[in-house]
Amino acid sequence: MESQGGHGQQGISKVLPHELSNIAHVVAVMSGKGGVGKSSVTALLATALKRQGLSVGVLDADITGPSIPRMFGVTQRPEITDVGMFPPKSGGGIEIMSLNLLLDSEDDPVIWRGPLIAGAVKQFWTDVIWGDLDYLLIDLPPGTGDSPLTVMQTLPLDGLVIVTSPQELANMVVRKAIKMADKMEVPIIGLVENMSYGTCPHCQERLEMFGPSRGAGMAEDMGIPFLGALPIDPQLSALCDAGQVEQYEGVIIEKMQGWLE
Repeated sequence: MESQGGHGQQGISKVLPHELSNIAHVVAVMSGKGGVGKSSVTALLATALKRQGLSVGVLDADITGPSIPRMFGVTQRPEITDVGMFPPKSGGGIEIMSLNLLLDSEDDPVIWRGPLIAGAVKQFWTDVIWGDLDYLLIDLPPGTGDSPLTVMQTLPLDGLVIVTSPQELANMVVRKAIKMADKMEVPIIGLVENMSYGTCPHCQERLEMFGPSRGAGMAEDMGIPFLGALPIDPQLSALCDAGQVEQYEGVIIEKMQGWLE
């Protein structure tokens, strides 16, 4: 993937990262609505990149509904110094920054209005010392609100990975996200349909629990690449709950190879 730093919506200047951060590529993961597995896609994509020998960080921009630290089993607070914040690392060496790591308890609510949320996202970019990274993945909250808008306007994004599911409702809403990216002049790397199908553990029959796949057709209609359909995998759910997403060895990781090349 070629770096496209400094591009974006015309007339809006991008905010520079911390002076001690050297980030080659910045990619955001977005969805139109919640419940489509966007954060698990982010976590697995980070894991896949790390297994390729790349240095990776994850910025959790889902300020009011963060789940990235739990998936990676990260509970350590960032190290706060006079020069900036150093993000903790997962067991596999992925740097993680999330508001949940600054709370007294991970289930404490963050009851903030838009400007505070936008400010926190910016600080995770400007005040965190990410060091040398090949990829920084940004896990956006669902929808087209303040946090996605802040990221698209102020960060030098190389592109977006957009996550949906087979449900027609999810596809209707994700079209809004695609149109938002287009208006903000942010390149779309592609659309991925998550939870596309499952496999019966007894007969291995393919089951379409949320209806027939619509991802490829919608990507074609919207004029964007289709990255593929990902299955429902109970093993992945269990590992995410246990904070061990980096131990996943299933087919989803294989399907992600080459997404960001």
